Amino acid sequence: MKWLLRAVLMLLAALMVLAAAWAWQLNYLDGVAIDEPRPEPGAHDTAALRERGAYLAQAGNCMACHTAQGGKAWTGGRPFNTPFGTIYSGNITPDPDTGLGRWSAAAFWRALHFGRSLDGHLLYPAFPYTHFTRITRDDSDALYAYLRGLPAVHADSPPHELRWPYSTQGALAVWRALYFRPGSFAPDPRQSADWNRGAYLVQGPGHCSACHAPRDSLGGADWMDFSGGMIPAQGWYAPSLTDPREAATTADTRAATARLLATGLTDNAVVTGPMAEVVFASTQHLKAADLKAMTDYLAALPATATARSGAQAAERAAGLPQPAPGQIGSLSRQGAKLYEQHCADCHGADGRGVPGAYPALAGNRAVTLPRLENLMQAVLYGGFAPATAGNPRPFGMPPFVMTLSNAEIPAVLSYIRGAWGNRAPEASLLQVHSARQQIRMDYTQ
Repeated sequence: MKWLLRAVLMLLAALMVLAAAWAWQLNYLDGVAIDEPRPEPGAHDTAALRERGAYLAQAGNCMACHTAQGGKAWTGGRPFNTPFGTIYSGNITPDPDTGLGRWSAAAFWRALHFGRSLDGHLLYPAFPYTHFTRITRDDSDALYAYLRGLPAVHADSPPHELRWPYSTQGALAVWRALYFRPGSFAPDPRQSADWNRGAYLVQGPGHCSACHAPRDSLGGADWMDFSGGMIPAQGWYAPSLTDPREAATTADTRAATARLLATGLTDNAVVTGPMAEVVFASTQHLKAADLKAMTDYLAALPATATARSGAQAAERAAGLPQPAPGQIGSLSRQGAKLYEQHCADCHGADGRGVPGAYPALAGNRAVTLPRLENLMQAVLYGGFAPATAGNPRPFGMPPFVMTLSNAEIPAVLSYIRGAWGNRAPEASLLQVHSARQQIRMDYTQ
């Protein structure tokens, strides 16, 4: 029987080699041609072209990713922690040695469309070419014209720190074979011009599903899925944009969503965490017509129900008691006293908050999410809404990580999830422990 086992193992190894070779060939062929010859934008770029490129760069939040904390804008070096190691963004100023100075417009388009660098090697999808492949060539040229007009800064980015085999081009080729196909945005003739504009911004430059799509263990996803997922290595949950119980936009809430994207807050919602950065650096600068187009598209997405969190499923499987939504249990009663002591001064005894300052907790979908990571982040570490033209002096929330004990955190969360008509189950000790572990693991990758 040993010979049979050896034969099976050899066959599996051969199949793996063939699969890797197929994936490499597929990914090699997809980016060999740089596209049909066309004049370089530099020969006749205009102020209008550069202005269009600047706008697209804001829509894609490019500067935020390509600027390290405390570093010069656009020079890269920002670390992105992933489950596979750390990736650093590149310098995209027109410096000839460390930036894009030697890149042509066609090579730049190939990076966006095929995910390949100047020398042809495969780029890591921390640079979201999975979405930028939908950007049109004309918009790519406008981005290129804008970037080549930036001041050139000589700045090397640190080398990536990825574990083997994730650091190899072969592994990346297999990943691309599974999760990436070069494509382009095709307008839907059945839809309005606004819907198509919104779809283009959401799917392409805005790359919204890079956060709002559920990823698997290899970091891949269906990039047209907006049903929510954990943001890799950040400890935040990007809520579903298709589940009405989470963050779905409906026909009746399009104006509120547009306001949230423009200012960072509505009467009963405030963006924090990674989304606060998106609003600060990107969406607040978009035209009102484009924000309307994006919300038109989001409101038209088919509604879907999001599965329960893993901790909730584990509790049900173990037969642990589950208070009904809206039911006040023992944890909630304990949490009522904690809420009065620590929270009511800002959010109100009735949970209605202060419009323009402190968000309402009553009827707030962020409070009743099945996953607790975002609430945990807010309670433990506090935070601020983004400073925007519509909210130039945002109010913040203090951290309670040194104030509340491990037993008090689920109590206060249980209270706000069940009070004032909110209909979410209590936050159990197991859920809070699981969420806190997720946050810890994500921040210590």
